[in-house]
Amino acid sequence: MPKRFLTPPFYWFCCTWMLCLSSIPTVATGQEDARGYRVEVGDAVPEFALTDLEGRQWSRETLLGSVYILQFTASWCSVCRKEMPHLESRVWQRFKGEGLQLLGVDLDEPPAKVQGLVDDTGVTYPVCLDPGGALFNTITVPKAGVTRNVVVDREGHIAFLTRLFDEEEFEAMIAAVENLLGEE
Repeated sequence: MPKRFLTPPFYWFCCTWMLCLSSIPTVATGQEDARGYRVEVGDAVPEFALTDLEGRQWSRETLLGSVYILQFTASWCSVCRKEMPHLESRVWQRFKGEGLQLLGVDLDEPPAKVQGLVDDTGVTYPVCLDPGGALFNTITVPKAGVTRNVVVDREGHIAFLTRLFDEEEFEAMIAAVENLLGEE
């Protein structure tokens, strides 16, 4: 009779233990998993060139050395419309004098529609056009929703990612911005 290495009770114990371990949720190091991001915290922000409604040019290179937020939005997005006044009052007005740059990035809409969004929400931070969703598509997976904030550090690396408008996450983003601005 061949020698058994695992007795039946020990074998079942090992199988059950492995099954239990495989069902424990893992902690992601980034926020890219189910949130529709192609990028993760720590990645370099992809190259981009944007023009705001005033005709000013913004790029990864021109913003290098600054802490900034790319706020992805669209006029048809109700969650975006809800979040934008909070970004204006709790982030832009609070930190713009400390060196933060906040850029709205409107997903593939004409200037008149984007201007209507700005007027409706009362934001004063620059809002840029993203024709064809060029930048949005380098940050997110296909068919991902808007209402996203990408916080970028002075070296051009992604420091924080948000999805939708969740108060707890919004406060964590503010704390991350405050921390980044405090670093020299």
